Amino acid sequence: MYADEGTVRKILTELGDTWAVVGLSTNQRRPAYGVAAVLQRFGKRIVPVHPKAETVHGEVGYPSLDAIPFEIDVVDVFVNSDLAGVVADEAVSIGAKAVWFQLGVIDEAAYQRTRDAGLAMVMDRCPAIEIPRLG
Repeated sequence: MYADEGTVRKILTELGDTWAVVGLSTNQRRPAYGVAAVLQRFGKRIVPVHPKAETVHGEVGYPSLDAIPFEIDVVDVFVNSDLAGVVADEAVSIGAKAVWFQLGVIDEAAYQRTRDAGLAMVMDRCPAIEIPRLG
């Protein structure tokens, strides 16, 4: 509903391999931890974004998207839906190519704003599920 298969495929295969994972910390019980590991296994460079700015899976973390000193291709969002719109707006402002809201992260207004800004957008899906389905 919130992304066609073509958009999912485009984000995963064409828009670049540097993924900021917002909400990623060293807490191994959180879904972001496992999803980031899957992204790495499939050749993506993950960039942890969390107020604690922890190093996760060998990658240095940053406290916010605007603190990252290099280009980000995709912003993968693991925050509550009520905070996700702000993250999507930040993704637009830093020049990301795409935003991916994880399973259960839904903000229809942010989805529309992000698409209107020209970014590819997926909402309420998980790249760790979608990558293996690409074949």
